[in-house]
Amino acid sequence: MGATPAIVLIKQHLIDPEVCIRCNTCEDTCPIDAITHDDRNYVVNADICNGCNACVPPCPTGSIDHWHMVPKSAAYSLDEQFGWDELPALQSFSAEPAIAAADETQTVQHNAALSNTSLHAPWSAAHPYLNLAGLKNPVTATVAGNFRLTDASAESDIRHIVLGFGQQFFPVLEGQSIGIIPPGTDAAGKPHYLRMYSVASARDGERESYNNLSLTVKRVVSDHEGKPAKGVGSNYLCDLQKGDQVQVTGPFGSTYLMPNHPGSNLLMICTGTGAAPMRAMTEYRRRLAAHGKANDGKLMLFFGARNAQELPYFGPLLKLPASFIETHLAFSRVDDAPRAYVQDKLREAGPAVAALLAGDTYVYICGLKGMEAGVMEALRDLSAAAGLDWPALHARLVEEGRFHVETY
Repeated sequence: MGATPAIVLIKQHLIDPEVCIRCNTCEDTCPIDAITHDDRNYVVNADICNGCNACVPPCPTGSIDHWHMVPKSAAYSLDEQFGWDELPALQSFSAEPAIAAADETQTVQHNAALSNTSLHAPWSAAHPYLNLAGLKNPVTATVAGNFRLTDASAESDIRHIVLGFGQQFFPVLEGQSIGIIPPGTDAAGKPHYLRMYSVASARDGERESYNNLSLTVKRVVSDHEGKPAKGVGSNYLCDLQKGDQVQVTGPFGSTYLMPNHPGSNLLMICTGTGAAPMRAMTEYRRRLAAHGKANDGKLMLFFGARNAQELPYFGPLLKLPASFIETHLAFSRVDDAPRAYVQDKLREAGPAVAALLAGDTYVYICGLKGMEAGVMEALRDLSAAAGLDWPALHARLVEEGRFHVETY
């Protein structure tokens, strides 16, 4: 009798639909277009994926980091993955008739090499707690406040929402995010997937020493093409009343964290609700100073909006003394004034920014994805004008956990 044919196994890359927030980061990052999506799930094509891991570090929730050993001839198809509400159970195989795919060794070596270029948190950052609550075991927070940040005349409705956690253990750090589960179901009758929002409060609470946190949320009423579209998560949050209860998951984020060692500088560049992590970091430094524990590092903020009425936290920002933070506001829609964007303000302050970059400085960028190119070009140009090698400097900042980008 002939020998039993060997089962060739592969380590199939899968995305957890329960944790994925559909932010499109993985699909944007994948260098070989192995990741795609429909109106609900993000999936990985096993025929294309080479296990390079390029998509793993940028994923904010860890939903991308799942690998199942499956027979190569029975890998999960795209249609199967599109139909999932949760990952399938891990399969087990007898070792006797099974062999690994011929290219597995190369894949493992490639993954090991990539791990050396993964994103890093600042060396002095506090230890973050991660994934304490998931879709199957969310924590319940109570709305302690919901305040409009933008002027009543402004087109944008941006809210400052405070959530209290009572006696539940749910610690967060500046730069981390949480997931919100909107109630109800989508057009297909499936529960809404979670939406992720950056925390806008310091680690010791929106109200100091209270077990609460805050979010900065813009009510979405149109899509990227300007067509009317009501954002499920944002409208749910913006309509919440004091005392309402919210299902929360997370915390998420292990790298977009602030340094804690004395003398560390923060260069913060943001637009709109991208101000959330910047507010959190600035408020924590402000509290340290108020308690006689000033860090002594320099804070420099570049903040863009259409006008002052559309800029969240405009009033509180004006109250912060110049000795504490250097603030540059860029307004793109002001009557009788030329349009200004954050990259324009960066160039205007070029020598001061370059001097900061040459020191013990940590860079944080947050806002709409469209801002990235302009900001990077401005940093390159102002660095060159100051005699700095921006490509080498940027690479070193990334490697040392000193350059962080979060755009959407």
